[in-house]
Amino acid sequence: MKQLLDLSRLIDRVTGVLGKLNSVLVLVMVLISAGNAVIRKVFNISSNAWLEVQWYLFAAVVMLGLAYVLQKNSHVRIDFLSSRLQPRTRVWVDIFGILLFLFPLSYLLIQLSWPMFMNAYESSEISPHTGGLIRWPVLLLIPAGFALFLAQGVSELIKRAAFLSGHRPTPFSENAEAADH
Repeated sequence: MKQLLDLSRLIDRVTGVLGKLNSVLVLVMVLISAGNAVIRKVFNISSNAWLEVQWYLFAAVVMLGLAYVLQKNSHVRIDFLSSRLQPRTRVWVDIFGILLFLFPLSYLLIQLSWPMFMNAYESSEISPHTGGLIRWPVLLLIPAGFALFLAQGVSELIKRAAFLSGHRPTPFSENAEAADH
């Protein structure tokens, strides 16, 4: 179990770094959006490239944020039901959700999005808009985001298994990191 918890901590560190990067991306996105709006209104100049940069950054925030939200246990749940369950029962519900939904969905979306990315990369696909950007970087975010989400799902599964087997006091990251060391 120690090796699995070490793997979980590694995945959590990568996810945490990307989560912090997302904060910077949101700031950059807001600054670009505000700057673009001011330039458009004051100088009557517009750029499709800057609009697409905003779109790319938004895609990055969403796709790279999936794993971070899962790690922080901030994802959408049916709290009025899960709050009535015992902690061990909630952990079992999480395990079944990870195994039956998160893993298959992530795998499927990686498999479906990878050819789109490769096609755009190999053909050097460019946005059809004047001044548009190349498309492969944003299309790479889809399989990369779901691969990170899948990896974080592995980490969450390990933590829940460790909780059930008595190797962790809690199945979640925030309260158990000191206990893992």
